[in-house]
Amino acid sequence: MAKPLTDSEKRKQISVRGIAGLGDVAEVRKSFNRHLHFTLVKDRNVATPRDYYFALAHTVRDHLVGRWIRTQQHYYERDPKRIYYLSLEFYMGRTLQNTMVNLGLQNACDEAIYQLGLDLEELEEIEEDAGLGNGGLGRLAGNPRHLPVQDKLVLTWCLVSDHMGRPRPAMGLAVF
Repeated sequence: MAKPLTDSEKRKQISVRGIAGLGDVAEVRKSFNRHLHFTLVKDRNVATPRDYYFALAHTVRDHLVGRWIRTQQHYYERDPKRIYYLSLEFYMGRTLQNTMVNLGLQNACDEAIYQLGLDLEELEEIEEDAGLGNGGLGRLAGNPRHLPVQDKLVLTWCLVSDHMGRPRPAMGLAVF
């Protein structure tokens, strides 16, 4: 007879490691449909473009959450030093397309949405611009691509260049 598991061993079974990601078009389509029907409780007869946008956003979020949890587990296990950037402004802009590109999901999402008879660019346009401030230093925290060239040279060198290429945890925070 097998030895019973301890509570700690039982909890180790709760993990994101076995959960499939969004590696291909079929998985994206399946996740999109699941969110449209079970998260938003809509079907194709009553869904609006905004509903399709939210179904896609939840689909991308699923992939992001798995990576986020693994990162937090790594932080818990290794307790690395962290970098925090605190700003009165935090210019994020639109995040759906940027997130898809950064996660390597852009092509799979584009094809899946096309196969469902929708246009990815139209869905991306539904997202509102999250401009939380009027620019300046706060733009660096959210998206350094929006900075003027002069600011990029000074601020990027100070805050970003040393961080890039090194596995160093960093978090940008805004004060409202």
